[in-house]
Amino acid sequence: MVSIQWTEKRRPHWEHLEQLVRGAGHGVAGLKHAELQELGLLYRQTASDLSVALQDSSSGQLAAYLNQLLGRSHQLVYMGRRPKTSGLVSFYLETYPRIFRETLPLTMLGTAVFLLGMLAAWAVTAHDPAFAHRVLGPKMMDTIEQRRMWTDSIVAMQPVAASQITTNNLTVTFATFASGITVIGPFYMMLMNGMLIGVIGAATWKAGMALSLWSFVAGHGSLELPAIFIAAGAGLDIARGLVFPGLLTRKASLAAAGSRASKLILGTIPMLLVAGTIEGFFSPTAVPAAMKFTLGGLLFTGLCAYLWGAARKPIAGSGL
Repeated sequence: MVSIQWTEKRRPHWEHLEQLVRGAGHGVAGLKHAELQELGLLYRQTASDLSVALQDSSSGQLAAYLNQLLGRSHQLVYMGRRPKTSGLVSFYLETYPRIFRETLPLTMLGTAVFLLGMLAAWAVTAHDPAFAHRVLGPKMMDTIEQRRMWTDSIVAMQPVAASQITTNNLTVTFATFASGITVIGPFYMMLMNGMLIGVIGAATWKAGMALSLWSFVAGHGSLELPAIFIAAGAGLDIARGLVFPGLLTRKASLAAAGSRASKLILGTIPMLLVAGTIEGFFSPTAVPAAMKFTLGGLLFTGLCAYLWGAARKPIAGSGL
């Protein structure tokens, strides 16, 4: 639980970050070199504070404030210069796939924790139906028991829903990434999200709604879930840099890991934007399930081809 003492201790840092953001206006030209260094440090500290606040259900107002503050400062931290188009193309075609492959073991570890939580929660729910009621609440369980999808309301408010879904997905992704500074944060985030999916999957399966659920998830989940797994890998990279610095100083190790992890997160943003659009406009519609699974399969295949195939240089003398 977030204590009042912790909040009061951290508040001056948040207020100073606000002052820097206001002083910068729409760019960083007005900031001194020392202020730019402070901006980057305070941004990373505030991201860590947000991950702490998100783990306390009673700190929703504080989490919303920190999320809004991070959103305002993010552009200044990462977009102080107007990026060249060629630089962005090079990043997405070369840098990002390479960093993804370098950190793949960490992404797979995060995925394994997610699947472990999912399978465990599925087994518990299948054995004890009351567990689903405790986790999902009576309102959602009533909807499931009536064999209705709780996502039907999205169709009536698609543009707003797509925006809210994308915002929520970005928040979860950034929180998972930032929680790496706590070392156990990414494990916790993946375990809890996996358990939630497992409970929902088991509850809908017992209600005869498995096809409805997984056809809904298939389209957008083919991009949304990999993005969250990559965010877990980014968070675990930060944790590794903090706990196992190797021959580097702990500060240098953490800085290197933070640089890699930030690039990993930057690469997930287009994935989440596309996933949010699909979830808001396509997934909840009455389109046949076969089309939804086909779209999900095509998107996931394309994503794998991009991540594993891009920026691979032939080995000299191999003839490949």
